[in-house]
Amino acid sequence: MIPAVIERCAGIDVGKTFLTVCLLTGPADGEPKAETRKFGTFHADLQALCRWLTEEQCTRVVMESTGCYWKPVFNILEDSVAVSLANGQDVKGRKGHKTDWNDCRWLAHLLRHGLIRASFIPPKPVRELRDLTRRRKQILSNAVSERNRVQKVLEEANVKIGSVLTDVFGVSGQLMLDALLEGKATVEEIADLARHTARRKIPEIIQSLEGNRLDGHYRMLIKLSLEHLAFLEQQLQQIDAEILLHAERPEFRQAFQLLQTVPGIKQDGAASILAEIGPNSRGWW
Repeated sequence: MIPAVIERCAGIDVGKTFLTVCLLTGPADGEPKAETRKFGTFHADLQALCRWLTEEQCTRVVMESTGCYWKPVFNILEDSVAVSLANGQDVKGRKGHKTDWNDCRWLAHLLRHGLIRASFIPPKPVRELRDLTRRRKQILSNAVSERNRVQKVLEEANVKIGSVLTDVFGVSGQLMLDALLEGKATVEEIADLARHTARRKIPEIIQSLEGNRLDGHYRMLIKLSLEHLAFLEQQLQQIDAEILLHAERPEFRQAFQLLQTVPGIKQDGAASILAEIGPNSRGWW
């Protein structure tokens, strides 16, 4: 039998609406006393859980990284008790029970005997920066999807400028899109809006616009996409400003500036690296 290494610990099975918690207490060389309780997931319920664990002098708690549901629990417990986060796939192979009550007891048993390989939970400043940089990536992805929708509508309306211009959303493309949406200019007038090297393609641009079917229905769809793109650009500016504020914090500043000395890494890249590995990864592993 593997000897216990923690005398007072708890396992939490996390769900969306309730938690089941098993507290194991007792000497390391004896059979522990088990007490199982059920808690809701509202703030008051989590505070009651924290008080109970504190009163029982629980020193360690473990729960699975189930989606995002573990985070509210962690937020309440992190200042009062050491919290371990178990990888669900790692623990799953050693589970022999299906019910929530047995799951939390099994987690507590594994923790009591030092059999939990805890996942790393970065400090709060790193978590906050990570939230921002990952949200920025989502916004960029949404913008790409919206541009693709515009391209699709143009193709459906027999507007082929995407086959002629390198970037429909460049300077020339934007001017032509605006003219197409206004619906007053001739094909030749729209083609004449080309700028810089795109002017060499005016004959091809005229061909790409001739006979198009860009009616009111297609114009509305394109306008909706362009309005969404403008909104996403506004959000991107806001989140970039917030990321910069976080990256300039004392705990990040030196690493943030040092990363930007690497060729090819600018502010966005430096912030993303810090968000994923922290300012000093050597202290994490």
